[in-house]
Amino acid sequence: MASNEPEHEHREDEEAAGADDEDTGAQVAPIVRLEEVAVTTGEEDEDAILDLKAKLYRFDKDGNQWKERGAGTVKLLKHKETGKVRLVMRQSKTLKICANHLVIPTMTVQEHAGNEKSCVWHAADFADGELKDEFFCIRFASIENCKTFMEKFQEVAESQKKEEENEDASNAAGLLEKLSVEDKKAEEKSKEKAEEKTKEDDVKEEKSSDNADKKDETASA
Repeated sequence: MASNEPEHEHREDEEAAGADDEDTGAQVAPIVRLEEVAVTTGEEDEDAILDLKAKLYRFDKDGNQWKERGAGTVKLLKHKETGKVRLVMRQSKTLKICANHLVIPTMTVQEHAGNEKSCVWHAADFADGELKDEFFCIRFASIENCKTFMEKFQEVAESQKKEEENEDASNAAGLLEKLSVEDKKAEEKSKEKAEEKTKEDDVKEEKSSDNADKKDETASA
């Protein structure tokens, strides 16, 4: 019996110590509180009409070889007000921009020779903060994604051409309307001048008539 007492006491001590370590439900506030920060990407005024994962390459003329630009998500973004569409691609981990250019009517995209998952195109790119003529190659995980990209790219380029034609037509119509208004104003001014001249001639005739009458009166007197 005596030999079991220390073990019993020791067990009670452990249980008491365990009870002391139990969660009391108290909440400890963090030393540093991080505020939520709103992040802007510059894409807030645009709608994504294409969003695909891919790997981008640019052709290095000096080295005469393709160099990897980054792997990530390529998007076609349409501006909500202007209707302009640009191609933007960011690297997946760093979100660094590796392609950023407008899709314009003169652009064409073609399948890369010997690879149905890749296609190529020329563009005036602004990814580095200045316009550079680049020859891009983009590779997708599947042939279907590559075809989807090419079809949408070409569709956008053609739609931009129509918008430019409509804009030119609107500008031409506006110019003609402006010219018509100016012609109308010139015509009105001409009429006003003619009327003023007629009035002046009438005044001169009246004065001449009055002078003639006065001379006649003087002569008869």
